[in-house]
This record gives sequence, C-alpha cells and structure tokens, in this order.
Amino acid sequence: MATEDCDVSEAVKASGKSTLKKAKAKANETINKFLNVTLDIAVTGKTGSGKSSFVNRIRGLSDDDKGAARTGVTETTMEHTKYEHPTMPNVNISDLPGIGSPKFKAKNYLKDVEFKTYDFFIILSSERFSENDIMLAKEIRKQKKHFYFVRSKIDVDISSEQRKAGFNEQRVLDTIRDYCVSNLKKLGNPEVFLISSVDWQKYDFEKLQNKLMEDLPDHKQSALLQAWPVCSAAALEKKISYFKKQIWAASLATAGVALIPIPGTSVTCDAAIGLVFLSRCYYAFGLDDRSLKRLSEKVNKNLLEYRAESKFADAIKKKAVTTIKVCVSAATMSSCADLVSLFPGMGSAVAAGLSFASTQYLLREGVNELAKTAQAIIKVAGLDTI
Repeated sequence: MATEDCDVSEAVKASGKSTLKKAKAKANETINKFLNVTLDIAVTGKTGSGKSSFVNRIRGLSDDDKGAARTGVTETTMEHTKYEHPTMPNVNISDLPGIGSPKFKAKNYLKDVEFKTYDFFIILSSERFSENDIMLAKEIRKQKKHFYFVRSKIDVDISSEQRKAGFNEQRVLDTIRDYCVSNLKKLGNPEVFLISSVDWQKYDFEKLQNKLMEDLPDHKQSALLQAWPVCSAAALEKKISYFKKQIWAASLATAGVALIPIPGTSVTCDAAIGLVFLSRCYYAFGLDDRSLKRLSEKVNKNLLEYRAESKFADAIKKKAVTTIKVCVSAATMSSCADLVSLFPGMGSAVAAGLSFASTQYLLREGVNELAKTAQAIIKVAGLDTI
C-alpha cells in the first residue's frame, strides 16, 4: 500500500498539479487529447511533383498498398482527396490538385480546397517552385498558417548526377537547395526540405518532421509524433521519450480513478485504455506487419523475426492487427487479459480492476519492451547509422 501511495504521489507530481483530484482531471484531459486530437495536413504541388507518393509515405504505405493514394506519370490528383492515416484515425492527409489546374484556378484556390480545415500546407515541387506556388504561400501567410516547401525526387537527381565525373553528393544537394532558395527570394528565403519518397530515411525527411513539431501546438505535436513513420534511430527515440512521459496519465486513467470514454464507444473501460495506449505505442514504433514488411524488403532482411521475441508485441498483434479503433468488446477485454497475463499473479486484476501500481508497472514494462524491440530492429536495418 505504501508503494502504491508513493507511486500515486509521483504521478501527481508528474501532472504538475497539487492534489490527486486535480491530477485525475489532468490525466483525463491528457489522455483525451492523446486519443482524440486531430491533425489535418494539406499536400499540394503541380502535376508530377510526387504529391501522392509523399502522402503515401506519411501514411506508412507503399504506392501499391490497398488504400494508397493513386500515383502515375499523368495527373492523378484531379480532385481534393482526403486520406485517413491507417493507424491514427484522427490524422488526415489531403492530396490537393496543384494551384492553377483546370478545376482549381489560382484566384479561388484557397476557398475551393477548404483552406481553413488544414493545420498546415506542404508545397511540393520536383523542379523549381512556380509563381503559383509562391502566390499560394503568400496567401497562406496572410491567413497566418504555416507552409513548407519540399523539393521532391532527390533520389532521381542524385542518380543522374552520380554518373558524372567528380560526383559529390553533398555538393549536389547544396546546389539543389541553393537553387530552390534563390527561386523563392520573394518570400524572404524560406527553408527548403529535400526529400525522396523512395529513400525516405535519407535527406531531410526527419528534418521536416522536426520543423513541423517545432511549429505545431503541443497537443497537435502528439498526433504528428504518433503518425509520422520511423525514419531513423533519433526519430524512434523521440517517440519512445514521448510515450514514457505519458505513462503517468495513462496509468491514472487505466486504473479506474479517472475513467474516460474510448473513442467510438458510449461507455468507459479502464483496462481498454491501457490496451489502446500500448497499441498506439506498437504502431508508432513501426512494429506492425505492414511497416516491418516494407522495411524488410528495403533492407533485404527478415525483420519480423525480431518482433517475435516481444511478448507484448505478440499479444497486441493478436487482437489489434488492423486498426487502432479499439472497441470495448470481448476481443478488447481478452487483449487486456493477454497483456496482464504476461505477469504472474496479475491475471485476476482485469476482472477486479487494476490498481494504480500494477497498471503503471504494466505500462512501463510494455513501453520498455516494445521500445527495446523497435531499437533492435532499427539497428539491424541500419537506420541507427543514418
């Protein structure tokens, strides 16, 4: 009992509040944002700039995956199309037609694409940024929203240049960046991010994520961090740190002292919140089948076998393999039982209601084991050296 009291006191301290009652309210608010915060991203650019492939990469999909944005050598984005993130249902990425296209004239573009619904705009180009791109950026700035210039298909440029004598990759990247910046002088030399949707672990993909995190309000950062694909060991460590910092709130909510609704249901279930928390961890760390198979193909190594060593990953995979939209059902409660049963003597805790101490212990062990598994996979894949 003394241990639990100490753990609760630590959770109250972590909440930044002075009393348990206030800490419960803060935990409720924190987990509600964690589960339900929305993020709407707009991606635009002219034909052939690679918008659809970029949208797919953010969503952790290959271009030929089911539900992926359609790609091709001709104009494939003729309409304003919103795509839901496959593991973060409150994160949406909209693939927008380029400004000035037949159906979206420059004059009415922002109104036609429902400008106010987006948290920020990403403007893509595979060459130089057009006058329409610059005009769009100016209008976005007037509305006091953020925009980001992304120079795509860098892998194509590198492949072309490396056949030349005296090839130097960094010099090529600097030349491309300088050219883009000089092209955008009317906007005061904004930062330009160089990316490849094929080699998304390289170049500025992570740098772009860091900039987005810097500009977004705190609660929106949570959604981006969970949804953005793991592209390096450093990116994974940010995710791990974030989840560890949320354990106090998830523990208070899960232990039944601050029950809150599970998204998509009209009832509450303390144990299910813990499952959703660890499931979000599982997907955010890139431990799901789709992420691991895609990375395995890229590095030509079987990475799924490394996940098999994690008891938590196995328990989550059995019950939450397709979506984070976990409902309060027999399957959900069974999943909670599967997780709790990993610890001798705790099996009856689900039926009786988890204590704060056991809940916190369960979540800490779960996050730590999933993190350790993801770190091992990142190392085997060679992403820790990028």
